[in-house]
Amino acid sequence: MDLKLEVIVLPVTDVDRARAFYEAAGFRLDLDKAPTEDWRAVHLTPPGSECSIMFGKGLTSAEPGSVQGLYLVVADIEQARGELVGRGIQVSEVFHDGGGLVFHGHEGGDVTHRAPQARLTGPHPGRADYGSFATFRDPDGNGWVLQEVRKRAPGR
Repeated sequence: MDLKLEVIVLPVTDVDRARAFYEAAGFRLDLDKAPTEDWRAVHLTPPGSECSIMFGKGLTSAEPGSVQGLYLVVADIEQARGELVGRGIQVSEVFHDGGGLVFHGHEGGDVTHRAPQARLTGPHPGRADYGSFATFRDPDGNGWVLQEVRKRAPGR
């Protein structure tokens, strides 16, 4: 059986502001429907992704900004960061995990490093797959992580 993650619902406070942000980030607008005054759905897809995001009015009771640790996999972390910055998105500097465990928490729209790891500046020294990161947040604080993967692990 195949189970494919298709849509992630994001809680936002201002639908138009969120739509403008994600379109500026390069996400493709798939749908913007408001059949009533109390319900609106905006559906966007990141370039190259099969999974989309949806936000709007009347879709979720989750707190705006409460979704953290959404990963966008990129082939070149520095190029992806540069493109997003060029589009007006505030993105952290590229970093890697000092302990090499590639495990961290996600609070407040950023990656939180825990012992025994440290957050070190720059891409992974060997450009190891799954080892280089950058982060950004949408206007409500929903947190995204760019992760560099050039060659996927077997079975992916």
